[in-house]
Amino acid sequence: MDNKDKLAEIKEKKEEWEEKALLPAAKRFGIEKRPTEFHTPLDIPDFDFLRDVGFPGQYPLTAASYPVNLVPRLEKGAKPGGLRRAGTYSGYGTPEDTRDYYRLMAKLMYTGGPNLALDLPTQCGYDSDNEIVEGEIGKVGVAVDTLRDFEVIFEAFTGNLDLDKIATNMTINAPANILVAMYVALAEKRGISLAKLKGTPQNDILKEFISRGTYIFPPRPSMRMFRDSLVFFTESLPAMNINGFGGAHIREGGATREQELAFTMANGIAYLQEGINAGLNIDAFAPRFSFVGFGGSMEFFKEIAFHRASRRMWAKILKERFGAKKSESMRIRSQYTAYSGISTTTKQRALNNLTRSVIGAVAGVLSGGPPLAFPPYDEPLGLGWSLEARQLAEDATRILMYETGMCDVLDPLAGSYYVESLTNEIEEAAWKELEKVEGIGGSVAAIENGYMQRSIAKSAAERQSRIEKREDIIVGVNCFTEEYELDVTTSKMVEHPYSEEKRYDAEKKQKANLAEVKRTRNNREVTRLLGELERAAKKDDENLMPLFVNLAREYATLQEQCDVLRGVFGEWQMDSFV
Repeated sequence: MDNKDKLAEIKEKKEEWEEKALLPAAKRFGIEKRPTEFHTPLDIPDFDFLRDVGFPGQYPLTAASYPVNLVPRLEKGAKPGGLRRAGTYSGYGTPEDTRDYYRLMAKLMYTGGPNLALDLPTQCGYDSDNEIVEGEIGKVGVAVDTLRDFEVIFEAFTGNLDLDKIATNMTINAPANILVAMYVALAEKRGISLAKLKGTPQNDILKEFISRGTYIFPPRPSMRMFRDSLVFFTESLPAMNINGFGGAHIREGGATREQELAFTMANGIAYLQEGINAGLNIDAFAPRFSFVGFGGSMEFFKEIAFHRASRRMWAKILKERFGAKKSESMRIRSQYTAYSGISTTTKQRALNNLTRSVIGAVAGVLSGGPPLAFPPYDEPLGLGWSLEARQLAEDATRILMYETGMCDVLDPLAGSYYVESLTNEIEEAAWKELEKVEGIGGSVAAIENGYMQRSIAKSAAERQSRIEKREDIIVGVNCFTEEYELDVTTSKMVEHPYSEEKRYDAEKKQKANLAEVKRTRNNREVTRLLGELERAAKKDDENLMPLFVNLAREYATLQEQCDVLRGVFGEWQMDSFV
């Protein structure tokens, strides 16, 4: 019997099963619609293993980005992942506060480099002494105004934790080039070769316009800034990632799974094209693109299929559109695969978030990556709220890694009728949405006319409506909320080092620090270099990165540089597309 006849037989038997078994059972229990799906070869009639899945680490990368799933050796201080990476997203208050926090974490064996959370004034290009940002200094991250602040933060990273022995991540976008320049200047002062610097600036400005909001300049000059960093990194910082882009913020902003994938791919295309436009070979820079990660949800199988689809889609774009030859150029490089998502965590009965994270971690290993139980259960209570939550999350990851044997196999659902058909379905929907964006003119044009922003806003409203109507169930939020339900908590064993007194004093101290820098630096040289920056910014073909490094060396402030660029590039307003 050939395949066509076999599929016909399966179709006939399936219809018979539905009529004689499924529907009577549903009727018996008063269920109007089919309660359970069952998938067969009919869902993937043209399935070709080598074309559609392939082997882990090889094109089309559906199974996994790498041929192995890294599990760290059992030794003191071993952390999930097994690579030299930056640590947990962290930072607050003054540079001194954040330095002291990292010193404390090192004593507790959290020895990765910093993964810096910056306060909103820093992210938006304002100095701590600007009245417009009063009350925001050090509130959602550490304040960074000048090179002096990096010098203080990185006092926690010396000796066997010096800059050439760690990776440093920075969640910074619009002024990313300026902060990277400070890091370069710091390395120079320490006599460390730039070729040895590792880390990742987020440097994903397009998603700021789409969902997150910490943009400064309009999209097109912002992409010029990205191009400058891409070229500078490729030529001078070969071990640094150019960016850490992705769709997590887009999904958290309200996008559907398919919108997130399409918009992320569109952004990636725009970033890659900047390198091509600068005259670089795709294989010279694409391997240094990294993904900060995608969004997640509690829809277990859909998240697994999403990541399989995303890897295949990215690989196709790099190979077929950009002509990449290296497999390193085609892979999605990310610490995370599937996980439960951030917005799925709830303040109500917060310890339930641990269960959600463990389910997400299982999805992670089944989708071709490590089983990372992320985020910690206290995510909705505040960044870095408790070490207890971190301990539970790490232990959950360790249990999945060392006790279950899950990491012994990659992509175990490959060939599943359901998962393969779902992977195809998600990818096809994302391609259709990407075609819409490309039809507008790509990500930049779709941002300028507001298509992406409006699409996400509509999806977010629809999602909220489903929650309010209890069409989407969230345990402890819109159901199972009776008074007899228990809100289980853990005991707090370690006090957070950032006290209320420090929070109150941070702004005053940082303003004093900045005033002292301005008093003691060579202000005449700063003024001269700012004039050079203004002249260079008006020339689209001039790379501004060397000037940013010169300005960092002279302790020019973040806002001084951003103000010069505001004068040349202008500022982007959210109502620009209305």
